[in-house]
Amino acid sequence: MRGNGWPDTGPRPGAPVFWLLIAAVLLLGGFSLGAQTGTAAPETEDPPRLRLTVEDAVGLALKNNLSLQAGAIALDTKKRASDLVWNQFLPDLTVAGGLRRQNKASSISGMAPLPWQSGMAALGLTQNSVELDIPGMGTAYGYMMPYSATAPQWAAYGSFSASLTLSAALFAGIEAIKADYEAGLVTYEKARLQTERDLRKAYNEMLLLIENIGLLRESYAAAERQVATAQANYRAGLAPELTLLQAQVSRDNMRPSIDQAENGLALSEARFAMTLGLPYETRFELVPAEGKTGFISLDLAELIAEAARNKPDIRELQRQLGLLEKTRKARSLQAKTPFLKFDWSLNPALADPFKNSWFKKNNWNDGGTFSITVGIGLNSLFSFTKEGQAIKDIDNQIKTTANGISQMIRGTELEIYNTLLSLEQVQVTVEAQGKTVAMAEQSYKLTDEAYRAGLQDLLQVQNAELQLRQARLEILKQEFNYRNGLIDLEYAMGLPFGTLSSREGGN
Repeated sequence: MRGNGWPDTGPRPGAPVFWLLIAAVLLLGGFSLGAQTGTAAPETEDPPRLRLTVEDAVGLALKNNLSLQAGAIALDTKKRASDLVWNQFLPDLTVAGGLRRQNKASSISGMAPLPWQSGMAALGLTQNSVELDIPGMGTAYGYMMPYSATAPQWAAYGSFSASLTLSAALFAGIEAIKADYEAGLVTYEKARLQTERDLRKAYNEMLLLIENIGLLRESYAAAERQVATAQANYRAGLAPELTLLQAQVSRDNMRPSIDQAENGLALSEARFAMTLGLPYETRFELVPAEGKTGFISLDLAELIAEAARNKPDIRELQRQLGLLEKTRKARSLQAKTPFLKFDWSLNPALADPFKNSWFKKNNWNDGGTFSITVGIGLNSLFSFTKEGQAIKDIDNQIKTTANGISQMIRGTELEIYNTLLSLEQVQVTVEAQGKTVAMAEQSYKLTDEAYRAGLQDLLQVQNAELQLRQARLEILKQEFNYRNGLIDLEYAMGLPFGTLSSREGGN
Protein backbone atom coordinates (compact mmCIF):
# COMPACT_ATOMS: atom_id res chain seq x y z
CA MET A 1 0.00 0.00 0.00
CA ARG A 2 1.13 3.47 -0.68
CA GLY A 3 0.94 6.29 1.76
CA ASN A 4 -2.20 7.66 0.16
CA GLY A 5 -4.06 4.42 0.98
CA TRP A 6 -4.29 3.02 -2.58
CA PRO A 7 -2.69 -0.19 -3.91
CA ASP A 8 0.75 -0.09 -5.47
CA THR A 9 -0.59 -1.54 -8.74
CA GLY A 10 -3.68 -0.88 -10.81
CA PRO A 11 -5.28 2.36 -11.89
CA ARG A 12 -5.57 5.32 -9.59
CA PRO A 13 -8.95 6.78 -8.62
CA GLY A 14 -8.49 9.23 -11.40
CA ALA A 15 -7.85 6.62 -14.12
CA PRO A 16 -10.04 6.87 -17.19
CA VAL A 17 -13.38 5.14 -16.83
CA PHE A 18 -12.87 3.69 -20.32
CA TRP A 19 -10.17 1.29 -19.11
CA LEU A 20 -12.31 0.26 -16.14
CA LEU A 21 -15.16 -0.61 -18.47
CA ILE A 22 -12.85 -2.62 -20.78
CA ALA A 23 -11.43 -4.59 -17.83
CA ALA A 24 -14.89 -5.26 -16.39
CA VAL A 25 -16.24 -6.48 -19.76
CA LEU A 26 -13.30 -8.83 -20.29
CA LEU A 27 -13.42 -10.15 -16.71
CA LEU A 28 -17.18 -10.66 -16.61
CA GLY A 29 -17.19 -12.17 -20.10
CA GLY A 30 -14.62 -14.80 -19.07
CA PHE A 31 -16.50 -15.71 -15.96
CA SER A 32 -19.81 -15.83 -17.82
CA LEU A 33 -18.29 -18.36 -20.21
CA GLY A 34 -17.18 -20.44 -17.26
CA ALA A 35 -20.64 -20.22 -15.71
CA GLN A 36 -22.34 -21.37 -18.90
CA THR A 37 -20.17 -24.46 -19.25
CA GLY A 38 -20.10 -25.20 -15.52
CA THR A 39 -16.27 -25.36 -15.60
CA ALA A 40 -13.42 -22.90 -15.49
CA ALA A 41 -11.26 -22.55 -18.58
CA PRO A 42 -8.52 -25.21 -18.26
CA GLU A 43 -4.91 -24.19 -18.31
CA THR A 44 -3.91 -27.43 -20.04
CA GLU A 45 -5.84 -29.73 -22.33
CA ASP A 46 -7.69 -32.50 -20.48
CA PRO A 47 -6.98 -36.11 -21.49
CA PRO A 48 -9.67 -37.76 -23.65
CA ARG A 49 -12.58 -39.17 -21.72
CA LEU A 50 -14.36 -42.46 -22.33
CA ARG A 51 -18.02 -41.83 -23.12
CA LEU A 52 -20.26 -44.38 -21.39
CA THR A 53 -23.95 -44.97 -20.90
CA VAL A 54 -24.97 -46.99 -17.88
CA GLU A 55 -25.68 -50.00 -20.10
CA ASP A 56 -22.20 -49.72 -21.65
CA ALA A 57 -20.72 -49.68 -18.16
CA VAL A 58 -22.70 -52.75 -17.13
CA GLY A 59 -21.52 -54.62 -20.22
CA LEU A 60 -17.87 -53.79 -19.51
CA ALA A 61 -18.17 -54.79 -15.86
CA LEU A 62 -19.77 -58.15 -16.61
CA LYS A 63 -17.03 -58.83 -19.15
CA ASN A 64 -13.92 -57.55 -17.35
CA ASN A 65 -14.63 -57.52 -13.61
CA LEU A 66 -11.96 -59.62 -11.88
CA SER A 67 -14.24 -60.80 -9.08
CA LEU A 68 -16.78 -62.08 -11.58
CA GLN A 69 -14.03 -63.80 -13.54
CA ALA A 70 -12.92 -65.62 -10.39
CA GLY A 71 -16.53 -66.64 -9.76
CA ALA A 72 -16.85 -67.90 -13.35
CA ILE A 73 -13.75 -70.07 -12.89
CA ALA A 74 -15.16 -71.58 -9.70
CA LEU A 75 -18.49 -72.21 -11.45
CA ASP A 76 -16.72 -73.90 -14.37
CA THR A 77 -15.08 -76.31 -11.93
CA LYS A 78 -18.46 -77.28 -10.49
CA LYS A 79 -19.99 -77.57 -13.96
CA ARG A 80 -17.34 -80.03 -15.11
CA ALA A 81 -17.88 -82.08 -11.97
CA SER A 82 -21.62 -82.16 -12.69
CA ASP A 83 -21.23 -82.95 -16.40
CA LEU A 84 -18.80 -85.81 -15.70
CA VAL A 85 -20.61 -87.14 -12.65
CA TRP A 86 -20.88 -90.54 -14.36
CA ASN A 87 -17.15 -91.01 -13.75
CA GLN A 88 -18.11 -92.10 -10.23
CA PHE A 89 -18.77 -95.53 -11.80
CA LEU A 90 -15.32 -95.81 -13.35
CA PRO A 91 -13.02 -98.24 -11.53
CA ASP A 92 -9.81 -97.06 -9.90
CA LEU A 93 -7.03 -98.26 -12.19
CA THR A 94 -3.40 -98.59 -11.09
CA VAL A 95 -0.39 -99.76 -13.06
CA ALA A 96 3.13 -100.10 -11.64
CA GLY A 97 6.42 -101.86 -12.30
CA GLY A 98 9.95 -102.06 -10.96
CA LEU A 99 12.92 -104.07 -9.80
CA ARG A 100 13.50 -105.58 -6.39
CA ARG A 101 16.52 -107.26 -4.80
CA GLN A 102 16.58 -109.48 -1.75
CA ASN A 103 18.95 -108.25 0.93
CA LYS A 104 20.19 -111.81 1.64
CA ALA A 105 20.71 -114.52 -0.93
CA SER A 106 18.72 -117.74 -0.39
CA SER A 107 19.43 -121.27 -1.60
CA ILE A 108 17.14 -123.62 -3.49
CA SER A 109 17.36 -127.45 -3.09
CA GLY A 110 15.29 -130.45 -4.09
CA MET A 111 15.05 -133.31 -6.55
CA ALA A 112 15.23 -132.81 -10.29
CA PRO A 113 14.56 -135.29 -13.14
CA LEU A 114 17.65 -136.73 -14.87
CA PRO A 115 17.31 -136.47 -18.66
CA TRP A 116 18.83 -138.99 -21.06
CA GLN A 117 22.45 -138.48 -21.99
CA SER A 118 24.51 -140.55 -24.45
CA GLY A 119 27.02 -141.48 -21.76
CA MET A 120 24.37 -143.42 -19.88
CA ALA A 121 24.60 -146.25 -22.42
CA ALA A 122 27.89 -147.35 -20.82
CA LEU A 123 25.92 -147.97 -17.64
CA GLY A 124 23.52 -150.28 -19.49
CA LEU A 125 20.72 -147.76 -19.59
CA THR A 126 18.57 -147.01 -22.59
CA GLN A 127 16.77 -143.78 -23.41
CA ASN A 128 13.40 -145.46 -23.02
CA SER A 129 14.30 -146.48 -19.48
CA VAL A 130 15.36 -142.90 -18.66
CA GLU A 131 12.79 -140.89 -20.66
CA LEU A 132 9.42 -142.24 -21.60
CA ASP A 133 7.14 -140.18 -23.84
CA ILE A 134 3.50 -140.57 -22.79
CA PRO A 135 1.01 -139.37 -25.44
CA GLY A 136 -1.11 -136.50 -24.18
CA MET A 137 0.88 -136.20 -20.91
CA GLY A 138 4.45 -135.36 -21.86
CA THR A 139 7.72 -137.00 -20.79
CA ALA A 140 8.17 -139.23 -17.74
CA TYR A 141 11.64 -139.54 -16.20
CA GLY A 142 12.88 -142.75 -14.67
CA TYR A 143 15.65 -141.29 -12.52
CA MET A 144 15.87 -138.30 -10.14
CA MET A 145 18.86 -136.60 -8.59
CA PRO A 146 19.23 -134.04 -5.80
CA TYR A 147 20.27 -130.47 -6.58
CA SER A 148 21.14 -127.29 -4.67
CA ALA A 149 21.47 -123.74 -6.10
CA THR A 150 21.52 -120.11 -5.02
CA ALA A 151 18.27 -118.26 -5.85
CA PRO A 152 18.58 -115.04 -7.89
CA GLN A 153 18.48 -111.93 -5.71
CA TRP A 154 17.08 -109.67 -8.42
CA ALA A 155 13.59 -109.86 -9.86
CA ALA A 156 11.48 -107.68 -12.14
CA TYR A 157 7.81 -107.29 -11.37
CA GLY A 158 4.75 -105.47 -12.60
CA SER A 159 1.23 -104.94 -11.34
CA PHE A 160 -2.11 -103.82 -12.75
CA SER A 161 -5.18 -103.50 -10.55
CA ALA A 162 -8.77 -102.34 -10.90
CA SER A 163 -11.15 -101.61 -8.04
CA LEU A 164 -14.78 -100.49 -7.98
CA THR A 165 -16.96 -99.88 -4.95
CA LEU A 166 -20.73 -99.58 -5.26
CA SER A 167 -23.09 -98.39 -2.54
CA ALA A 168 -26.25 -96.41 -1.98
CA ALA A 169 -24.08 -93.53 -0.73
CA LEU A 170 -22.52 -93.32 -4.19
CA PHE A 171 -25.84 -92.35 -5.78
CA ALA A 172 -26.57 -89.84 -3.01
CA GLY A 173 -23.11 -88.35 -3.59
CA ILE A 174 -23.97 -87.86 -7.26
CA GLU A 175 -27.04 -85.88 -6.23
CA ALA A 176 -24.83 -83.76 -3.95
CA ILE A 177 -22.44 -82.98 -6.82
CA LYS A 178 -25.32 -81.80 -9.01
CA ALA A 179 -26.74 -79.77 -6.12
CA ASP A 180 -23.33 -78.16 -5.63
CA TYR A 181 -23.34 -77.01 -9.25
CA GLU A 182 -26.86 -75.63 -8.94
CA ALA A 183 -25.82 -73.74 -5.80
CA GLY A 184 -22.80 -72.41 -7.71
CA LEU A 185 -25.09 -71.09 -10.45
CA VAL A 186 -27.11 -69.14 -7.90
CA THR A 187 -23.97 -67.83 -6.19
CA TYR A 188 -22.52 -66.60 -9.48
CA GLU A 189 -25.83 -65.02 -10.49
CA LYS A 190 -25.96 -63.27 -7.12
CA ALA A 191 -22.44 -61.89 -7.60
CA ARG A 192 -23.34 -60.72 -11.10
CA LEU A 193 -26.49 -58.97 -9.90
CA GLN A 194 -24.65 -57.35 -6.98
CA THR A 195 -21.98 -56.05 -9.34
CA GLU A 196 -24.61 -54.62 -11.68
CA ARG A 197 -26.59 -53.11 -8.81
CA ASP A 198 -23.54 -51.45 -7.26
CA LEU A 199 -22.36 -50.25 -10.67
CA ARG A 200 -25.67 -48.61 -11.54
CA LYS A 201 -25.81 -46.87 -8.16
CA ALA A 202 -22.19 -45.72 -8.48
CA TYR A 203 -22.99 -44.37 -11.96
CA ASN A 204 -25.88 -42.32 -10.56
CA GLU A 205 -23.81 -41.09 -7.64
CA MET A 206 -21.03 -39.95 -9.99
CA LEU A 207 -23.57 -38.04 -12.07
CA LEU A 208 -24.78 -36.31 -8.91
CA LEU A 209 -21.21 -35.53 -7.88
CA ILE A 210 -20.54 -33.99 -11.30
CA GLU A 211 -23.62 -31.79 -10.89
CA ASN A 212 -22.42 -30.75 -7.43
CA ILE A 213 -19.01 -29.81 -8.80
CA GLY A 214 -20.72 -27.79 -11.53
CA LEU A 215 -22.72 -25.91 -8.89
CA LEU A 216 -19.57 -25.25 -6.83
CA ARG A 217 -17.78 -23.90 -9.89
CA GLU A 218 -20.72 -21.69 -10.72
CA SER A 219 -20.70 -20.41 -7.15
CA TYR A 220 -16.98 -19.76 -7.45
CA ALA A 221 -17.53 -17.92 -10.72
CA ALA A 222 -20.21 -15.80 -9.03
CA ALA A 223 -17.76 -15.07 -6.22
CA GLU A 224 -15.14 -14.05 -8.79
CA ARG A 225 -17.63 -11.66 -10.35
CA GLN A 226 -18.32 -10.22 -6.90
CA VAL A 227 -14.57 -9.73 -6.37
CA ALA A 228 -14.28 -8.04 -9.76
CA THR A 229 -17.19 -5.74 -8.99
CA ALA A 230 -15.82 -4.93 -5.52
CA GLN A 231 -12.36 -4.28 -6.97
CA ALA A 232 -13.78 -1.99 -9.66
CA ASN A 233 -15.81 -0.07 -7.06
CA TYR A 234 -12.78 0.10 -4.76
CA ARG A 235 -10.55 1.50 -7.46
CA ALA A 236 -13.28 3.97 -8.43
CA GLY A 237 -13.56 5.06 -4.82
CA LEU A 238 -17.11 3.74 -4.48
CA ALA A 239 -16.37 1.00 -1.88
CA PRO A 240 -13.92 0.63 1.03
CA GLU A 241 -11.03 -1.83 1.06
CA LEU A 242 -12.88 -3.97 3.63
CA THR A 243 -15.57 -4.81 1.05
CA LEU A 244 -12.91 -5.96 -1.39
CA LEU A 245 -11.16 -8.08 1.25
CA GLN A 246 -14.44 -9.70 2.32
CA ALA A 247 -15.25 -10.62 -1.28
CA GLN A 248 -11.77 -12.10 -1.79
CA VAL A 249 -11.94 -14.15 1.45
CA SER A 250 -15.41 -15.45 0.53
CA ARG A 251 -14.12 -16.51 -2.89
CA ASP A 252 -10.94 -18.16 -1.57
CA ASN A 253 -12.90 -20.11 1.06
CA MET A 254 -14.71 -21.90 -1.77
CA ARG A 255 -11.56 -23.28 -3.38
CA PRO A 256 -10.93 -26.11 -0.81
CA SER A 257 -14.50 -27.34 -1.23
CA ILE A 258 -14.07 -27.49 -5.00
CA ASP A 259 -10.71 -29.26 -4.70
CA GLN A 260 -12.17 -31.77 -2.26
CA ALA A 261 -15.16 -32.48 -4.52
CA GLU A 262 -12.91 -32.88 -7.58
CA ASN A 263 -10.60 -35.24 -5.68
CA GLY A 264 -13.65 -37.22 -4.59
CA LEU A 265 -14.79 -37.47 -8.20
CA ALA A 266 -11.32 -38.60 -9.32
CA LEU A 267 -11.31 -41.31 -6.63
CA SER A 268 -14.82 -42.40 -7.59
CA GLU A 269 -13.77 -42.61 -11.25
CA ALA A 270 -10.71 -44.70 -10.30
CA ARG A 271 -12.89 -47.16 -8.35
CA PHE A 272 -15.39 -47.19 -11.19
CA ALA A 273 -12.62 -47.94 -13.69
CA MET A 274 -11.31 -50.81 -11.56
CA THR A 275 -14.81 -52.28 -11.43
CA LEU A 276 -14.94 -52.14 -15.24
CA GLY A 277 -11.52 -53.77 -15.54
CA LEU A 278 -9.97 -50.56 -16.92
CA PRO A 279 -6.82 -48.66 -15.83
CA TYR A 280 -7.44 -46.60 -12.72
CA GLU A 281 -6.47 -43.35 -14.46
CA THR A 282 -9.33 -43.69 -16.98
CA ARG A 283 -11.66 -40.70 -16.98
CA PHE A 284 -15.27 -40.89 -18.10
CA GLU A 285 -17.94 -38.87 -19.82
CA LEU A 286 -21.15 -40.20 -18.32
CA VAL A 287 -24.47 -39.93 -20.13
CA PRO A 288 -27.33 -38.89 -17.81
CA ALA A 289 -30.64 -40.73 -17.92
CA GLU A 290 -33.11 -39.21 -20.35
CA GLY A 291 -36.39 -37.83 -19.20
CA LYS A 292 -37.75 -37.23 -15.75
CA THR A 293 -38.15 -40.08 -13.32
CA GLY A 294 -41.82 -40.83 -12.77
CA PHE A 295 -43.03 -41.96 -9.38
CA ILE A 296 -44.78 -45.32 -9.41
CA SER A 297 -47.26 -47.01 -7.11
CA LEU A 298 -45.71 -49.78 -5.02
CA ASP A 299 -47.51 -52.35 -2.87
CA LEU A 300 -45.62 -53.25 0.33
CA ALA A 301 -47.10 -56.74 0.74
CA GLU A 302 -46.38 -57.62 -2.89
CA LEU A 303 -42.82 -56.34 -2.62
CA ILE A 304 -42.13 -58.37 0.53
CA ALA A 305 -43.61 -61.55 -0.94
CA GLU A 306 -41.57 -61.21 -4.14
CA ALA A 307 -38.36 -60.47 -2.23
CA ALA A 308 -38.85 -63.45 0.10
CA ARG A 309 -39.05 -65.73 -2.93
CA ASN A 310 -36.61 -64.19 -5.37
CA LYS A 311 -33.96 -62.17 -3.53
CA PRO A 312 -30.59 -63.58 -4.68
CA ASP A 313 -29.20 -63.68 -1.14
CA ILE A 314 -32.14 -65.80 0.07
CA ARG A 315 -32.03 -68.09 -2.97
CA GLU A 316 -28.32 -68.65 -2.39
CA LEU A 317 -28.91 -69.75 1.21
CA GLN A 318 -31.76 -72.02 0.13
CA ARG A 319 -29.47 -73.74 -2.38
CA GLN A 320 -26.80 -74.14 0.27
CA LEU A 321 -29.39 -75.70 2.57
CA GLY A 322 -30.36 -78.19 -0.14
CA LEU A 323 -26.71 -79.08 -0.71
CA LEU A 324 -26.17 -79.68 3.01
CA GLU A 325 -29.22 -81.94 3.17
CA LYS A 326 -27.99 -84.05 0.23
CA THR A 327 -24.50 -84.25 1.73
CA ARG A 328 -26.00 -85.38 5.02
CA LYS A 329 -28.03 -88.03 3.21
CA ALA A 330 -24.90 -89.38 1.50
CA ARG A 331 -23.02 -89.55 4.81
CA SER A 332 -25.93 -91.29 6.50
CA LEU A 333 -26.28 -93.90 3.73
CA GLN A 334 -22.56 -94.53 3.85
CA ALA A 335 -22.88 -95.27 7.55
CA LYS A 336 -25.99 -97.45 7.47
CA THR A 337 -25.86 -99.36 4.17
CA PRO A 338 -23.38 -102.00 2.98
CA PHE A 339 -20.99 -101.59 0.10
CA LEU A 340 -20.04 -103.98 -2.68
CA LYS A 341 -16.41 -103.90 -3.85
CA PHE A 342 -14.82 -105.56 -6.87
CA ASP A 343 -11.03 -106.00 -7.05
CA TRP A 344 -8.96 -107.51 -9.85
CA SER A 345 -5.17 -107.52 -10.04
CA LEU A 346 -2.43 -108.90 -12.28
CA ASN A 347 1.11 -109.28 -10.82
CA PRO A 348 3.67 -110.79 -13.25
CA ALA A 349 7.27 -111.36 -12.00
CA LEU A 350 10.58 -112.24 -13.75
CA ALA A 351 13.39 -113.86 -11.75
CA ASP A 352 16.97 -112.77 -12.45
CA PRO A 353 16.05 -110.12 -15.07
CA PHE A 354 19.72 -109.54 -15.92
CA LYS A 355 20.15 -113.11 -17.23
CA ASN A 356 16.71 -114.34 -18.27
CA SER A 357 15.02 -113.04 -21.39
CA TRP A 358 12.24 -110.49 -20.84
CA PHE A 359 10.44 -111.57 -23.99
CA LYS A 360 9.89 -115.27 -23.25
CA LYS A 361 6.53 -115.89 -21.72
CA ASN A 362 7.72 -118.96 -19.85
CA ASN A 363 10.21 -116.86 -17.87
CA TRP A 364 7.42 -114.83 -16.24
CA ASN A 365 5.49 -115.91 -13.17
CA ASP A 366 1.93 -114.74 -13.93
CA GLY A 367 0.17 -113.99 -10.62
CA GLY A 368 -3.09 -112.18 -9.97
CA THR A 369 -6.38 -112.27 -8.05
CA PHE A 370 -10.05 -111.37 -8.37
CA SER A 371 -12.20 -110.69 -5.33
CA ILE A 372 -15.71 -109.56 -4.43
CA THR A 373 -16.17 -107.98 -1.02
CA VAL A 374 -19.32 -107.06 0.85
CA GLY A 375 -18.95 -104.92 3.98
CA ILE A 376 -20.29 -102.10 6.09
CA GLY A 377 -18.50 -99.38 8.02
CA LEU A 378 -18.99 -99.47 11.76
CA ASN A 379 -17.50 -96.18 12.93
CA SER A 380 -20.40 -94.08 11.63
CA LEU A 381 -22.83 -96.12 13.72
CA PHE A 382 -21.43 -94.57 16.88
CA SER A 383 -21.91 -90.86 17.54
CA PHE A 384 -18.61 -90.45 19.41
CA THR A 385 -16.45 -91.50 16.43
CA LYS A 386 -14.96 -89.05 13.93
CA GLU A 387 -17.44 -90.16 11.28
CA GLY A 388 -20.36 -89.86 13.67
CA GLN A 389 -19.31 -86.37 14.74
CA ALA A 390 -19.02 -85.32 11.08
CA ILE A 391 -22.71 -86.16 10.62
CA LYS A 392 -23.56 -84.17 13.76
CA ASP A 393 -21.60 -81.21 12.39
CA ILE A 394 -23.63 -81.30 9.17
CA ASP A 395 -26.84 -81.39 11.23
CA ASN A 396 -25.73 -78.21 13.02
CA GLN A 397 -24.83 -76.55 9.71
CA ILE A 398 -28.31 -77.37 8.40
CA LYS A 399 -29.90 -75.79 11.49
CA THR A 400 -27.65 -72.72 11.20
CA THR A 401 -28.45 -72.24 7.52
CA ALA A 402 -32.19 -72.64 8.08
CA ASN A 403 -31.97 -70.08 10.88
CA GLY A 404 -30.02 -67.76 8.59
CA ILE A 405 -32.75 -68.00 5.95
CA SER A 406 -35.39 -67.03 8.51
CA GLN A 407 -33.30 -64.10 9.71
CA MET A 408 -32.63 -62.92 6.15
CA ILE A 409 -36.32 -63.06 5.28
CA ARG A 410 -37.16 -60.91 8.29
CA GLY A 411 -34.32 -58.55 7.50
CA THR A 412 -35.54 -58.30 3.93
CA GLU A 413 -39.01 -57.40 5.11
CA LEU A 414 -37.55 -54.53 7.15
CA GLU A 415 -35.30 -53.52 4.26
CA ILE A 416 -38.23 -53.38 1.83
CA TYR A 417 -40.32 -51.42 4.34
CA ASN A 418 -37.50 -48.91 4.92
CA THR A 419 -36.83 -48.52 1.20
CA LEU A 420 -40.50 -47.95 0.46
CA LEU A 421 -40.71 -45.29 3.17
CA SER A 422 -37.63 -43.62 1.73
CA LEU A 423 -39.15 -43.59 -1.75
CA GLU A 424 -42.36 -42.09 -0.43
CA GLN A 425 -40.35 -39.45 1.42
CA VAL A 426 -38.46 -38.65 -1.78
CA GLN A 427 -41.76 -38.18 -3.59
CA VAL A 428 -43.00 -35.79 -0.90
CA THR A 429 -39.70 -33.90 -0.94
CA VAL A 430 -39.72 -33.55 -4.72
CA GLU A 431 -43.28 -32.27 -4.66
CA ALA A 432 -42.36 -29.69 -2.02
CA GLN A 433 -39.11 -28.83 -3.80
CA GLY A 434 -41.06 -28.30 -6.98
CA LYS A 435 -42.82 -25.40 -5.25
CA THR A 436 -39.43 -24.08 -4.12
CA VAL A 437 -38.20 -24.19 -7.70
CA ALA A 438 -41.30 -22.34 -8.83
CA MET A 439 -40.70 -19.63 -6.21
CA ALA A 440 -37.00 -19.45 -7.16
CA GLU A 441 -37.94 -19.05 -10.81
CA GLN A 442 -40.37 -16.25 -9.92
CA SER A 443 -37.74 -14.58 -7.71
CA TYR A 444 -35.19 -14.73 -10.50
CA LYS A 445 -37.66 -13.34 -13.00
CA LEU A 446 -38.61 -10.41 -10.75
CA THR A 447 -34.99 -9.70 -9.84
CA ASP A 448 -33.98 -9.73 -13.49
CA GLU A 449 -36.80 -7.33 -14.35
CA ALA A 450 -35.79 -5.04 -11.50
CA TYR A 451 -32.18 -5.14 -12.66
CA ARG A 452 -33.18 -4.14 -16.14
CA ALA A 453 -35.18 -1.30 -14.65
CA GLY A 454 -32.14 -0.19 -12.64
CA LEU A 455 -33.64 -1.09 -9.27
CA GLN A 456 -31.29 -4.00 -8.48
CA ASP A 457 -27.60 -4.56 -9.07
CA LEU A 458 -26.08 -7.43 -11.04
CA LEU A 459 -25.04 -9.40 -7.95
CA GLN A 460 -28.66 -9.70 -6.84
CA VAL A 461 -29.53 -11.21 -10.21
CA GLN A 462 -26.65 -13.64 -9.96
CA ASN A 463 -27.63 -14.70 -6.45
CA ALA A 464 -31.21 -15.28 -7.54
CA GLU A 465 -30.00 -17.38 -10.45
CA LEU A 466 -27.73 -19.40 -8.14
CA GLN A 467 -30.59 -20.08 -5.73
CA LEU A 468 -32.66 -21.32 -8.65
CA ARG A 469 -29.90 -23.70 -9.70
CA GLN A 470 -29.51 -24.99 -6.14
CA ALA A 471 -33.22 -25.71 -5.93
CA ARG A 472 -33.13 -27.58 -9.24
CA LEU A 473 -30.05 -29.55 -8.09
CA GLU A 474 -31.92 -30.63 -4.95
CA ILE A 475 -34.67 -32.07 -7.13
CA LEU A 476 -32.06 -33.83 -9.23
CA LYS A 477 -30.50 -35.25 -6.05
CA GLN A 478 -33.85 -36.62 -4.91
CA GLU A 479 -34.44 -38.16 -8.35
CA PHE A 480 -31.09 -39.92 -8.09
CA ASN A 481 -32.07 -41.19 -4.64
CA TYR A 482 -35.34 -42.44 -6.06
CA ARG A 483 -33.62 -44.27 -8.92
CA ASN A 484 -31.15 -45.89 -6.53
CA GLY A 485 -34.04 -46.96 -4.31
CA LEU A 486 -35.73 -48.61 -7.30
CA ILE A 487 -32.46 -50.38 -8.11
CA ASP A 488 -32.35 -51.80 -4.57
CA LEU A 489 -35.95 -52.96 -4.90
CA GLU A 490 -35.28 -54.60 -8.27
CA TYR A 491 -32.34 -56.49 -6.78
CA ALA A 492 -34.33 -57.57 -3.73
CA MET A 493 -37.24 -58.80 -5.86
CA GLY A 494 -35.03 -60.57 -8.39
CA LEU A 495 -36.31 -58.36 -11.24
CA PRO A 496 -34.22 -57.29 -14.24
CA PHE A 497 -32.77 -53.86 -13.60
CA GLY A 498 -34.89 -51.15 -15.16
CA THR A 499 -38.17 -53.04 -14.69
CA LEU A 500 -39.59 -50.68 -12.05
CA SER A 501 -38.09 -47.50 -13.45
CA SER A 502 -39.65 -48.25 -16.86
CA ARG A 503 -43.19 -48.24 -15.47
CA GLU A 504 -45.28 -45.23 -16.25
CA GLY A 505 -47.12 -43.28 -13.65
CA GLY A 506 -46.53 -40.80 -10.91
CA ASN A 507 -45.85 -37.15 -11.60
